[in-house]
Amino acid sequence: MILGRCKLAEEREFYIRLSAKEKWSSRQLEHQLKTSLFERAILNPPKVSAVLTQLHADVGNIFKDSYLVDFLDLPEKHSESDLQRGLVANLRQFLIELGRDFCFVGEQYLIQVGGKGFHLDLLFYHRELQSLVAIELKIEEFQPEHLGKLEFYLEALDRDVRKPHERPSIGVLLCATKDSEVVEYALSRSVSPALIADVVTGKLDVREAAARLPDESEELEPFGESDAAIDSEADADDDLDAVPEEVESLEERVGEEEEDLESVGEEDSP
Repeated sequence: MILGRCKLAEEREFYIRLSAKEKWSSRQLEHQLKTSLFERAILNPPKVSAVLTQLHADVGNIFKDSYLVDFLDLPEKHSESDLQRGLVANLRQFLIELGRDFCFVGEQYLIQVGGKGFHLDLLFYHRELQSLVAIELKIEEFQPEHLGKLEFYLEALDRDVRKPHERPSIGVLLCATKDSEVVEYALSRSVSPALIADVVTGKLDVREAAARLPDESEELEPFGESDAAIDSEADADDDLDAVPEEVESLEERVGEEEEDLESVGEEDSP
């Protein structure tokens, strides 16, 4: 599946490593290929604050610039509450889109400050980062004032919710759209570990994403050194020797699953 549908060596390596890390089934791998995860991750690294990069150097391996939630089947006109309820109702698929090590804590999470109650849209915990991850949802274009509210929630979480052994809380602002220059200005002076990303509720234009890929004659930034590389461990280069074996193993697994499906169909047929 990977060898037949990926035209670049870097693209094949990307999916092989991520499949092994995330332990995707063949159906999940098929979904990621259809939704052009490689193009979304490599061509558009996440927009993060300097503080977040300092705390977690491999942040580009964990977060994305856009999150595809087309499984919600929301109408064109919907509210933030509709979006939130849809994500919670389809939590398993949303966790797959977020990535490995995200654990759901709660929705409309109550934060009390100064005798007043505030509700955070979604709260997660990331096991590898050992940090609470606060997610705020916006169905409009990003505005600088959105970041101020998110930073308020992060301060409250760090003071009143975070455990002593945990690292500072991280904020994720999911907006319908964003202007890259506005985002850059907003994050440049931010003192909180935060990032701003798109939430895509409709179908992704795969042809447009694929068209942005360079030709094979053009060079991409070496895999494993870019901000969006999947494996940021120091011995990543040593793992490259195992790539051919991983390709063969993954292809064998997919082939076995397809044979099983065919045999089931034959048994069911009259």
